Amino acid sequence: MIDKWEIALSGGIRRAYVCTPAAARSDPDARFPVLYMFDGHNVFFDADATYGKSWGMKEYLERTGTGLIVAAVECNHGAHGERLSEYSPFDFYAPEFGPLPGLGRETMEWYVRAFKPYVDSHYPTLPDREHTFIAGSSMGGLMSLYAVSAYNRVFSAAAALSPSLMVAPEKLDGLLRSAPMEPGTRIYMDYGSREMAHLPTGRAAKRFGAVAAALMERGAFVTARIVPGGEHCEASWERQIPFFMNTLLYKS
Repeated sequence: MIDKWEIALSGGIRRAYVCTPAAARSDPDARFPVLYMFDGHNVFFDADATYGKSWGMKEYLERTGTGLIVAAVECNHGAHGERLSEYSPFDFYAPEFGPLPGLGRETMEWYVRAFKPYVDSHYPTLPDREHTFIAGSSMGGLMSLYAVSAYNRVFSAAAALSPSLMVAPEKLDGLLRSAPMEPGTRIYMDYGSREMAHLPTGRAAKRFGAVAAALMERGAFVTARIVPGGEHCEASWERQIPFFMNTLLYKS
């Protein structure tokens, strides 16, 4: 079941989505982990997705019977790089827009202080850190790495698909080196082989490896993949759901 409603945020009215498993209806005492996701309009419904193709998350959860709540919020669709600002922890330069302020901290403060408490109070969640995850793609993938690092007290695991690692790389590296991180934090990262071919030769692979290594040096359990034939699109990210779910839900 998916609840869908509108909330007022910077940039106007946004759609919010919360998908609960069937077990929540059959067992009123059951409680479930929660996966928070960015770009919520792309997660569940093709009709809402920017390019007409969603991740198909609802179908995956139903097909596999995964006991997980997924909560997601639409991004800012402004025409002047508002999504980039909302999903960047750091000020940076975007070739198509020029200098942009990084509003990622404000975004995460809202997720942690407003959205998560709402979800925990209205749905059958397991609200503790061990059962709270975050995921996203592209700029949302960058935000997932930021969230699991800067807000590690809240999130025990993250999935960063095709993360935008070239946004303010020095500042990201500084965060990864300094942010408190619980040993055993679980992180999934990937890039598609086809999308990587469109990035600067050698730089993308080196950057991807450096970030994965920095996280492992902090004691994180990292799953890092180059997806054969993978591209920068929802159809490709949908095919990676089983891989990152294994990381998020893995129990030793």
